Amino acid sequence: MTDFSASVPHSSVVPPVSIQEAQQRVDHWINSIGVRYFNELTNLAQLVEEVGELARIISRKFGEQSFKEGEESKCDLADEMADVLFVLICLANQTGVDLTAAFEKNLAKKTSRDQNRHVNNAKLLNGSPTQE
Repeated sequence: MTDFSASVPHSSVVPPVSIQEAQQRVDHWINSIGVRYFNELTNLAQLVEEVGELARIISRKFGEQSFKEGEESKCDLADEMADVLFVLICLANQTGVDLTAAFEKNLAKKTSRDQNRHVNNAKLLNGSPTQE
């Protein structure tokens, strides 16, 4: 398992944020600075836009597309991921979804369903790209 704690800078004063706390902090931010939540359809459009921006960076950084001249220095993968997370949390808050409970339930579902699926997948074991 990958340990992300070494790659994520944390101040010794600020502890990591739980999903529940992130939902509370986004709600506080929306109600104190953002005035109100955008409606669900607007937030869905925002989510799609942010995922597109994330995809653009990934396709250029890890895929076969290239950055335009001078563009790479302006692209921040972590910031785009945080944008996606922020809008997803907004949607969860305004639709009453407890992301902690949803995540735990989803992980249990995947564990039960895929317990042997990936360890027996020849495409994953030989390290070659998927070919169909």
